[in-house]
Amino acid sequence: MSTPVVEAVDTVTAPATRRRPGWRSPSLVVGAALLLTVLALALGSLLWSPYALDHTDPAARLTGPSAQHWAGTDRLGRDQFTQLMLGARTAVWIGLASVAVAFAIGVPLGLLAASTGRFVENAVIAVIDIVIAFPTLLLAMLLVTVYGASTAVAISAIGIGVSAEVARLTRISASRVFTQDYVLAARTCGTRPLMILVRHVLPNIWPTLLVQATLAFGVAVIAEASLSYLGLGTPPPAPSWGRMLQEAQSTVSVAPWNVLLPGLAVAVTVVGINLLGDGLREVLDPQLRQERRAAQR
Repeated sequence: MSTPVVEAVDTVTAPATRRRPGWRSPSLVVGAALLLTVLALALGSLLWSPYALDHTDPAARLTGPSAQHWAGTDRLGRDQFTQLMLGARTAVWIGLASVAVAFAIGVPLGLLAASTGRFVENAVIAVIDIVIAFPTLLLAMLLVTVYGASTAVAISAIGIGVSAEVARLTRISASRVFTQDYVLAARTCGTRPLMILVRHVLPNIWPTLLVQATLAFGVAVIAEASLSYLGLGTPPPAPSWGRMLQEAQSTVSVAPWNVLLPGLAVAVTVVGINLLGDGLREVLDPQLRQERRAAQR
């Protein structure tokens, strides 16, 4: 499993079939709505939840949705809606933290490769290719197996796995900016390399990196759920959608809703974040912005 790389592609589309870019983009609206639903569950769990995390009701094990338990209960009598809300908080936290780790590693590496000589660039590219050769989930499993299952290890493992794609995209995007005339003029005037990166490179590549961040978040959510399903993610008692799926598979014939709800939560999160990424690309892509200005004129 690896993060998709967003690269600018020049395409010619007939006006009748071209999707209208802008903040009213259907992808952006639907993706934002789905993601806000997940965020509402995660943030809401900080203030309120139907039951405590460790609350169990042995007399109400594997009961269906009811007024007392909106999403039913599991085999231990725990409220599934409570687990779902707290699992959303775990998914959002690990997703955001993993993306932060990936960008903290990947962006400096990509800028280093794009702004230095051929020897350093080739060395960085070799490291990136080695990391990309390992799927994100496999790399995370290896690190978790070595260092043990914990939230910190899961975040670090997922972040390192995703950072290679971030570094690759940063290098490609920054290299294109370095060939522009205004960058050459800045170098001729004696502008320091760090100032060129801050003033010219980063402002021109951040839209592409923002779209990549949304895709990386979706990959991180899937990786966290997969690790938890395999027993290598966030350890109990912290809830996780992946562990909810793993615990519910033995009772799927008796309580199928216990499998459907966490699976639907993962699907909604990933679909929402990918639609959001597509919508942001429509808004932020320079080529689409130029086409929009030309159409307005």
